[in-house]
Amino acid sequence: MLDFLAPRLKSALRSINSNLLYELRIRADKPFRINLNGVFRYLGEDGVTETPERALIPTQSEIEETLFAASEYSVYAVENQLKRGFVTGKEGERIGVAGTFVYDGNGVLAVHSVTSLCIRIPHAIVGCSKDIFEKCFSGGVCSLLILAPPGEGKTTILRDLTRLVSSRTRLNILVSDERGELSAGDLGETSDVVRFADKLTVFTAGIRAMRPDLIVTDELLPEDYAAVRRAKESGIHVLASAHLKKYEDVPDKLFERYVILDGLGRVGKILGSEGEDVA
Repeated sequence: MLDFLAPRLKSALRSINSNLLYELRIRADKPFRINLNGVFRYLGEDGVTETPERALIPTQSEIEETLFAASEYSVYAVENQLKRGFVTGKEGERIGVAGTFVYDGNGVLAVHSVTSLCIRIPHAIVGCSKDIFEKCFSGGVCSLLILAPPGEGKTTILRDLTRLVSSRTRLNILVSDERGELSAGDLGETSDVVRFADKLTVFTAGIRAMRPDLIVTDELLPEDYAAVRRAKESGIHVLASAHLKKYEDVPDKLFERYVILDGLGRVGKILGSEGEDVA
């Protein structure tokens, strides 16, 4: 994990417990910050420090070196990812990029002068979704949407829930992993994964070709709900997540259960299809 970091940045993490490390914020000529166990801290050459003055200051060349290594030394190989603002590391690390986006008439042409990296580190926490499984699926699998702001553990829970459904029901599961992050862990023996394709493509082709009983996907956007509707009309359940905080904000109420997180990995409410409390 994180082998692609520039040497000085990687060395600074040597004393950090990787199980508690959720995110790195690397900005050119600004203090190095990490999310450690849910709290942002500064990182110096010898570990965590309380003041920005003692923090490591990444350089522009270290950012470029890190991105190049994460691309397995071929930026062209990840060009389509970069146009969407991220690169995925080989162990599922999602590396968001900020810099200069160059457009042509068809959209983003290229990304130049990357000045910031946001590296999100996947964690496999076996059993973290057990409560959700028992409360929502005791009568059989249904369609379920997990709601929370970014960084509160939606993907980790969704990954574990997929594993549980696979191991306990043996349903055929199709995983639409648009950013290559969701499949960074055990998804169970009955799961098939399509990486880096848009959701509409996976849902449309997958329904025809893979005959899934259940489709799992991460981070629904408003334009993705048409694909969810198509799956449900075809008799296929959907497990998904979305960057939303409230049931009322869901643009299309297509799910039987809505799990609302209240803090990192913590279930706040479980609602039914009409927004009623069910657990």
